[in-house]
Amino acid sequence: MDRLVVALDGPGSSGKSSVGAAAARTLGYRFCDTGLLYRAVTWLAEARGVSVDDPTGLVDLVDVVDLAPDDAGRLARVVVDGVDHTGDVHSPAVDSAVSAVSAVPEVRAALLARQRALAAEGGIVMAGRDIGTVVLPDADLKIYLDASVDERARRRAEERGLDPHGTEAASILEALRRRDRLDTTRAVAPLRVAPDARIIATDDNTFELTVGTVVATIRDAEARRDDRATGNTKGDPPGPGAPASR
Repeated sequence: MDRLVVALDGPGSSGKSSVGAAAARTLGYRFCDTGLLYRAVTWLAEARGVSVDDPTGLVDLVDVVDLAPDDAGRLARVVVDGVDHTGDVHSPAVDSAVSAVSAVPEVRAALLARQRALAAEGGIVMAGRDIGTVVLPDADLKIYLDASVDERARRRAEERGLDPHGTEAASILEALRRRDRLDTTRAVAPLRVAPDARIIATDDNTFELTVGTVVATIRDAEARRDDRATGNTKGDPPGPGAPASR
């Protein structure tokens, strides 16, 4: 059978990118972190002096940005005018501004077709905040990766080698809380759980356990689709919205 299109959503720093990439690699799927597109447009807007109040100017930047595969085949490299700017899009300045850029309806509309085109071939795990609800509402499988804001802040501080009790870690926590508020209340494509998503809570999980849970969830969905295709539905679970086990 053709491989699935998997929508992987969740709040900032919930592990969508790292977990999704690891799961995709295990399964032989492609991986795309759509947040990189928004980060790239945000960084480019700052670099070129385009204001968030200039939707036309922001949309003009969309076609300048490309995602390229890394050594593992993930669409994880940001390329602008032939130059790799992946490191630039993960700066604190972009962290602070990306929500505002992501909330611009014209930007979201401009990126929608590109994201859907990437998924059209199948065999992909696509991560973001509105993949299962807006970008790919008909995805074969929808997963919502969740974690408390305190846990997410701890992970981000740890990734950056910061004192978990220091002022910089406190700033990360506040920034994530602000990002959550913006993402869940924006008028266009707010962050929310798709009704048919499998929710995977990760607060008490190791990275390896979370990856394993996502891989198992995808393999189960593959098996169920194959069973339906062959008329063998004997082992189907109660429904797609049931939370995956931790």
